[in-house]
This record gives sequence, C-alpha cells and structure tokens, in this order.
Amino acid sequence: MAISATRTERPVTRWAERTAHLIPLLGLPVCLWRLPIAFGYMMGIGLEPPSEPLWFTIPYVFGLSLLSEAFALLCFGLVRPWGEVVPRWIPRIGGRRVPPFAVIVPATLAGLGLTALLADWVLCTFGLAGFSNPDFDNAGWASLANTVSGLFVLWGPLVLAQTYGYYRRRCRPSAA
Repeated sequence: MAISATRTERPVTRWAERTAHLIPLLGLPVCLWRLPIAFGYMMGIGLEPPSEPLWFTIPYVFGLSLLSEAFALLCFGLVRPWGEVVPRWIPRIGGRRVPPFAVIVPATLAGLGLTALLADWVLCTFGLAGFSNPDFDNAGWASLANTVSGLFVLWGPLVLAQTYGYYRRRCRPSAA
C-alpha cells in the first residue's frame, strides 16, 4: 500500500496516536514552570536568583522551553506519514522513503536519555543515595515542582513506547 499525505503505510495503533498527542502536553507544565525563573522569580526554590543578566537568562530559558516543546512535537513523526516518507517540499530528497533505522536509532537514544532524567528525579524526590531536592520555601512549592517534573520524566518512557510501535509498524511483516 502506498503512503499518502494523510495516512501511513500501515495503520497506526490507537494507543500510539494518543501517546503522540500526550507527549507535548507532558513537557508543557515544566516549560511554563521554568519561565518565571528567567526573570529571577525562583518559584519557591530556596536559592538565590541567577547572577547572569536578564538579557542572558530570558532568551536561555525561553529557548530551552521552546526547544523542549519542538522535540516533543517531533514525536509525531513516529505516527505520521512524514516519519516514513520525506515531505515532497524538501529539495533533493522529497518523496524518498525514510529508512526505519534513521528514525528508530535517534528516537531510542532520546528516549533512553530522557528516561535517565527519571532516575535523577526519583533519587532527588525520595532522597535516595544521598541525593536531595533543593530546599523549597514551603510544601506547596515542593509539590508543584515534583508534579511538573514528574510529568516531564514520563516523556522518555513514552518515546520508547512510541519507538517500539514505529518499529513494529515499519520493520515487522504484516499480519494480514
């Protein structure tokens, strides 16, 4: 079956489609949470505001947030036709099939790297192995920070699940 502009070669499972929509939403709370830090408001963290000037911290934090969301949106390539065939509007390579492992390898490495954040979050949150969270002004700030960080660390395992779904769809023989 040929790949159209709206459909993949083989159908995408419902869980993979839903996960693709969920991934950018998981990163959004932590992106929004870190934005006030760019302006020196530390969100209840018992640390001094950054010593760098605002002309540095504002673009850095905003850029980090935008980059995080851009990478999260790239996960749609695991369930969309442009993850299987290069869009025709791209010069020289438009219309060519994307080799599956050109997607699987970077997605797996990204998922594993993001999952490593989970280990860091768990160690800090529960004070394991001598790691600890920064001191917060009160339990509300600590709870907010742990919630947004906890959502963010689900990103890695979900990318790995998405990658496995992509692998099954692109590299396994059809059951039909």
